[in-house]
Amino acid sequence: MTAPLTILRYPDPRLHTVAKPVAAVDERLRDLIDRMLATMYEAQGIGLAATQVDVHERLIVIDVSEERNKPLVLINPEITWASPEKRLGEEGCLSVPGIYDGVERSLAVRVRALDRSGQEQTIEAEGLLAVCIQHEMDHLTGKVFVEYLSMFKRGRIKTKMLKLQREDERHAQPVR
Repeated sequence: MTAPLTILRYPDPRLHTVAKPVAAVDERLRDLIDRMLATMYEAQGIGLAATQVDVHERLIVIDVSEERNKPLVLINPEITWASPEKRLGEEGCLSVPGIYDGVERSLAVRVRALDRSGQEQTIEAEGLLAVCIQHEMDHLTGKVFVEYLSMFKRGRIKTKMLKLQREDERHAQPVR
């Protein structure tokens, strides 16, 4: 079993780091992909960007399948087309656990990326997959979904997340 990675939590400033292109699809990267997938599945997520695990390379893993057995790997992804039709949909994020809110996204996208073996692929996505791709690609540019929300909502979420972090740290303290 592959060891899961630690997911950064908002408002960690490292979530705002812009990811650099992946230079080589090699064993190191495939190991990272496996660990990211294990982390995403363990956290019950449908997508994870390398930025969220403090690796600042253009890499995303996604699995929106019902059975959780159809992982999609996107290395150096680029959206080459996005539908002008948009929809407001509720989103959540593994880096902002327990928070869900409406974000407007294109209904469909076309993405060009490398797969885990380094082969170029083009994916036409709509619905949940399209939303997930757009959400994860935002992470690669240093953007977290809460940044689409009002300053007021963002402030409340930041306060809540910092409080959760303090509680987690308090529970992690060894008992003397």
